[in-house]
Amino acid sequence: MALDSNSKHILVIYAHPYPRASRVNHALHVEVQGTPGVVVHELYELYPNFHINIEKEQRALRDADVVIFMHPMYWYSCPALMKEWIDTVLLLGFAYGEGGTALQGKYWLNVISTGGPEEAYGRSGYNFFEVEELLRPFEQTAYLCGMIPLRPFVTHSAGKISFKAIGEQVRRFRDLLIGIKQGTLPEAYQTKVNTK
Repeated sequence: MALDSNSKHILVIYAHPYPRASRVNHALHVEVQGTPGVVVHELYELYPNFHINIEKEQRALRDADVVIFMHPMYWYSCPALMKEWIDTVLLLGFAYGEGGTALQGKYWLNVISTGGPEEAYGRSGYNFFEVEELLRPFEQTAYLCGMIPLRPFVTHSAGKISFKAIGEQVRRFRDLLIGIKQGTLPEAYQTKVNTK
């Protein structure tokens, strides 16, 4: 799938309340640091008191072509500070509603880790719902903002995954970033058709 232009500017919104305890998110976060054309906002470092600089975050969104939300899955959603960021930054008149066109045509990608194994997500697993079903609120938020939601990049069993498997995920993530920056997207991440 070809994206709508070649050189993509990527904004990573990274939220992990305990980054030093993280294995997967830390490795992916290190991978994006210093990558040309990629800006990382580490929310728990920038806003430890949850006082988000809305104007700064909105400027960063305006400059981005692709917005990546990188986080562990917390109770089938995201960490509290990322939810606060969504609530306070994606405002009426900026992200949606009358005059709210700042994000139209931009791409939205969730990069998440889960504590459970892949087989836990689905009708026969103990979490019952597939990961993409659990991410529906993010998908709908993207649609409301005129953005294009992409299929998520998921790493399962974050606490038990081997270092070799983490390395493989980092390689896959690097390839995904390179593809996005070059204006192409692997089939596994291509957006679904909005059937609303």
